[in-house]
Amino acid sequence: MNRRGFLIAAPQSGSGKTTVSLAIMAALARRGLHVAPFKCGPDFIDPGYHRAVTGNASINLDGWMCGEGFVLTSFQTGLTSLTSPIGQTIAVIEGAMGLFDGLGVSSREGSSAQIAAITGAPVVLVVNARGMAASAAALVKGFAGFDPQVRLAGVIFNNVGSDSHAALLRGVMSEHLPEVALLGCVPRDESLVIPSRHLGLTTVEDNPLSDEFIGQLADMAERCLDLDRLSHLDFGSLRHRSVQAAQPTDVSGVMSDNRLVRGAEPIRIAVARDAAFCFMYEDNLRLLRESGAEPVFFSPLVDTALPPDISGIYLPGGYPELYAGQLAANAGMLQALREAVQADMPVYAECGGFVYLTQGIDSCGSQPSADFVGIFPARSRMLPRRKALGYRQVEVTQATAIAAAGAVVRGHEFHYSEIGAMPEEVERCYQVSRRGEVLCTEGYRVRNCLGSYIHLHFGSNPGIAATFVTACRICTTLTAYSC
Repeated sequence: MNRRGFLIAAPQSGSGKTTVSLAIMAALARRGLHVAPFKCGPDFIDPGYHRAVTGNASINLDGWMCGEGFVLTSFQTGLTSLTSPIGQTIAVIEGAMGLFDGLGVSSREGSSAQIAAITGAPVVLVVNARGMAASAAALVKGFAGFDPQVRLAGVIFNNVGSDSHAALLRGVMSEHLPEVALLGCVPRDESLVIPSRHLGLTTVEDNPLSDEFIGQLADMAERCLDLDRLSHLDFGSLRHRSVQAAQPTDVSGVMSDNRLVRGAEPIRIAVARDAAFCFMYEDNLRLLRESGAEPVFFSPLVDTALPPDISGIYLPGGYPELYAGQLAANAGMLQALREAVQADMPVYAECGGFVYLTQGIDSCGSQPSADFVGIFPARSRMLPRRKALGYRQVEVTQATAIAAAGAVVRGHEFHYSEIGAMPEEVERCYQVSRRGEVLCTEGYRVRNCLGSYIHLHFGSNPGIAATFVTACRICTTLTAYSC
């Protein structure tokens, strides 16, 4: 298997690693390489830009949510899927936050450093050099010696003010840290900045990258970076252990049997995907396919009916609040979803998808109030400050379409909205905890419809996708909406 590639990290968020990552991906793709993009952590927005630049799906690698075994499998699968006899594949992994920032002080879990250690990826450190010269070399030296399991292959200085500033940086690196390659100096350029909003960068669906912009990114990388050296970096040996030996969570209580789907026709699961619903892990879709599903994409924004011959529905997160008026005006889709739930079709909704299934969203600032599907008897509202952010562990306390009682799943929560008081008669199926502390009970169920704020990664429990597909398969012998 091709083993070339690297992980792009930074000392802290805001250093410019996304712009630099996209520029490198664009330039390598223009050179004819098959770029396999990956993203450390639970972020959904950066992978969308990776896909736009490379033409390939970007896969999240998260050591806390999924554990070492699944990370290795996911990484190898992502590389193998692009292996080509006529072109070389190169892996480019974009880090998250600071290189060593993860779940806690004494643990690498959830950090980019953990992914580097698991995969053997050499690390390219992007340092915001604004206002620094010799201090930049001191910072790099600290990162180079901090963790013996992390191999620092080189550094890229970003936000370099001038040619003389670049010369100073090259001089101090040559004198004080000659063993770390200086792979380039990127000048300040506001024209290459991607705009942000309340959940981070604006999504690629709302900020599509033009061919001209992608070309400018590639031109910058060719001009400012040592792409020849970058393209010849290679991975060290992967951890020598069975990928089955490192499951992150207890999988007891997940009783689905993949033998039920062997040799059977794939069952069709409708998956919402448009500008309002675009937050989903690529591996969730892969695991559904491997369990016997055929994801069929649809748009709640523009489609007035669900896809034909479906047996289940998956509503991922996104930005329904930004499209509340358009979603509310699509009466055909609202009614189709109501009928599917009333017919007991398995429906799984998370975060934005969950909000869409409530009675509606109340006005916040310039956004008007809007009425939604109304499956869950509560309304949502946007808040001026972030409501929740962080990793979550879920114990399933009541059997659902995705898991039996007792299953443990991991995921991530990040939202600015909140749901009003949910009536007591609505069943709670999750006990949610963080670092061993119980936070709440949620995972609301109405009939066979499950909704939650938590983005679950199906890779955290190998039975989730298969259980959902098995629940949906019951519908295949019945007419649409008669499950």
